[in-house]
Amino acid sequence: MLAVQLAALLGDSDAAGEGAGEALALLDGFDDALVHGLARLADERAGAVTALAAAFAATPLGARLAEAADAVVSGSITQEHLTILAGGRIALSGAMHDALLTSLDTALGREHAEWTSTSGGPASGAQPAGNAIEGVRSWLRELAITGWRGVDHDLVSAADQVIEALLGAPALRRLAVLLDGFAAELRASCPIGSAEHLPVRRWADLWTRAVLLSQDGVLTGEPGPAATVSGRLLVLGVDVHEHGTAVQFQVHAVLEPADGGRSRLVRTSVTVAKVDTIVGPALWKLPQRHKVLLAALADRRCIEIADVPLLDSGDLVWDDDRAFVSKPADPLATARLCLPGALGPAVPPLDRAPVRIAEPVLVEGYKVTGDGSFDLGGAVIVVDTERLPDCGPLTPKLVAASSACVGLLRWDGGRWTLQPLAVQAKVKRETVVVATGDWALGPTDPKAAKAEAKAADAVAVLRERAGRLLRR
Repeated sequence: MLAVQLAALLGDSDAAGEGAGEALALLDGFDDALVHGLARLADERAGAVTALAAAFAATPLGARLAEAADAVVSGSITQEHLTILAGGRIALSGAMHDALLTSLDTALGREHAEWTSTSGGPASGAQPAGNAIEGVRSWLRELAITGWRGVDHDLVSAADQVIEALLGAPALRRLAVLLDGFAAELRASCPIGSAEHLPVRRWADLWTRAVLLSQDGVLTGEPGPAATVSGRLLVLGVDVHEHGTAVQFQVHAVLEPADGGRSRLVRTSVTVAKVDTIVGPALWKLPQRHKVLLAALADRRCIEIADVPLLDSGDLVWDDDRAFVSKPADPLATARLCLPGALGPAVPPLDRAPVRIAEPVLVEGYKVTGDGSFDLGGAVIVVDTERLPDCGPLTPKLVAASSACVGLLRWDGGRWTLQPLAVQAKVKRETVVVATGDWALGPTDPKAAKAEAKAADAVAVLRERAGRLLRR
């Protein structure tokens, strides 16, 4: 049945809704202006900036966007104007996100909760990290004025001191990691002026998000009280987000509330700092204080939780002291039995971008095509094996040999793709289930275990050296 539903979704040529083509054209035009820089707008690119503002003429944003666009086109580029344009861009992207998610929910028979903000107002007093936020804004403004084609090593390096200051403020680490990764991508692409292909949409997304996160109170405001939940957490899989200086293990699961309420889709994440030499299975050595979560992933067991904070975004604030490992829970069985009828989380405003859609689904009864896609008997979905983490045993070869898959349905490059989290496959004539989190307590493959042991020594050395520095 699900294959039929997905086939209907994949076969919908207007999945993003009426007007999606026009919306994409507006985004492409504005993003092209960022490529060449807002300081030197040719007539066509000036028209693209004006057109973005004109799309909001009948909305409360219309007047301010028109004013900002006119100022930028005339060469008067202030931080306020850039913030307003970034707000318009993310609003347009958010409308596409909502249309796509509605299309997906209709096809799957799924429902998402409505967003209701519980955040407080901006924090009072001085901003953390001194003038770091002002430094962020200044650097992002210079990027927009210069354009990606004009970025050189000097401009990228100007962000280093700001990022270092942000990393020292826990409340700003989210922005720090974003900027660190963005700067690293720009640095790796230098000299950008001669590059043949640029990740235009991605860089524009990162720039937009950074501009909005750097506004007063967005990251430093006092959050409203989070609800607490108790019940049984049934794990679907773990998505690993790896960065040069941090790694995040984001667990997707179904929560069965203890009070008998409706099951809901939730996420919980643990993030740890790292250095770029720690890769592969050694990554699991870093979040060792989250032993309950790691044990549940490695042994494929459900988790009983008690009074764990649940944010409006569907994210559980993980606390090992409020959880314990319970009965075995196969991820495919969980998906088969619990996904239908589970309520999806609300989506925060800044997360409403098509590229951030990641909906858990189970697909079965497919045929694997020559290029590794899944033929669902009516439509074909591209399988994104490039997202498979190096720290787990799930490989493209196992995915290609699979007969069932739990994965995240994503919207990427104008099409739906599937990111595998766990598969059922035949290995040496035996049917096995392999998941991305199976090595959370260490590799079970002898070769991987040997390599991990060497890397683990490096982790121990780094920890010992860090301890020495802290004791001085």
